[in-house]
Amino acid sequence: MNNCQQLQERRNTISQLFAAPVRLLAPMEGLTDPLMRQILTQIATDLGRPYDWSVSEFIRITQHVLPAHVFYKYVPELRHDAKTSSGTPIHLQLLGSDAQLMAENAAYAAELGAPAIDINFGCPAKTVNSHRGGSVLLDEPETMYQIISAVRGAVPDHIPVSAKIRLGYTDTSRMDDIRGAIASSGADWLTIHARTKTQGYKPPAYWDKIQNFNSLSIPVIANGEIWNVEQAQNCMAQAETKHLMLGRGAVTRPDLVAQVDNHTGNSANSLENTATLSWQDLIAHQIKFLEGAAKNDIVLVGRYKQWLGMLTKGFSEAQALWEEIKREKNKTVIINALQASVR
Repeated sequence: MNNCQQLQERRNTISQLFAAPVRLLAPMEGLTDPLMRQILTQIATDLGRPYDWSVSEFIRITQHVLPAHVFYKYVPELRHDAKTSSGTPIHLQLLGSDAQLMAENAAYAAELGAPAIDINFGCPAKTVNSHRGGSVLLDEPETMYQIISAVRGAVPDHIPVSAKIRLGYTDTSRMDDIRGAIASSGADWLTIHARTKTQGYKPPAYWDKIQNFNSLSIPVIANGEIWNVEQAQNCMAQAETKHLMLGRGAVTRPDLVAQVDNHTGNSANSLENTATLSWQDLIAHQIKFLEGAAKNDIVLVGRYKQWLGMLTKGFSEAQALWEEIKREKNKTVIINALQASVR
């Protein structure tokens, strides 16, 4: 296949990907790891509204091309056609500030089977920003352009390259420059978390400011502070895009993606969360999480408690279970308490 054919294949792929409203599971460091991706994408698929794709936690690029085992550690789905067991595609996300190194790693990731490369310009973590990674680069639009264009030039033409950003670093004063960098870079689509780095995860999200990027000739995906159907609808209306990436809200209510697309009414009552997934339905998935083979019991229990703490915002039963097991370290005891929580 020559370059022109590959380019046309990519254009066709993107046209197909965005023909209908896309719903994505967000990359969240320390949260949507491979095990969590497997669970959440399975639930969405079982409910009849699978995620169009998910994005991996970022892989940090610093000094060299990473060996294959590092890519497989973060994205084990690469061994299975880059899909979860439920068939949801996983796009691979890179984070770094050296354009050449990012390009070389992206090219290797593509060789390993990554179906698309996403570039992280949104991470607000101090340890990441202090090493010129993530959202700090929003103050360096020229560097953003260099990274995206280098990655675009390094991977085969048929593989999409996307970027994820926030509205700015300390403020939104560089939005025009950021938009210009994205426009010139060759990015195939853009995901925007509707807050600056300084605003962190504190409500509200400023969905209306996403409109500033809608003049780009590429799809724009909105993200940030979407916990229920009403917020999803408000986000799409204010951002003027039909495409959404769901983050913490999708972990708190694993059926959120189905709720958003099952909603058809216009009355105030119809905006309430639909009981798509009951607590009883969710128990088997929680047990599967606790029995995850990729981690030891201590890690699994800690990660499960993190998830259960988030589930308390979406399920009343989770709060009672949390009070019962929050100091428990024995996985078997936790599974027994989980099973008893519906009796």
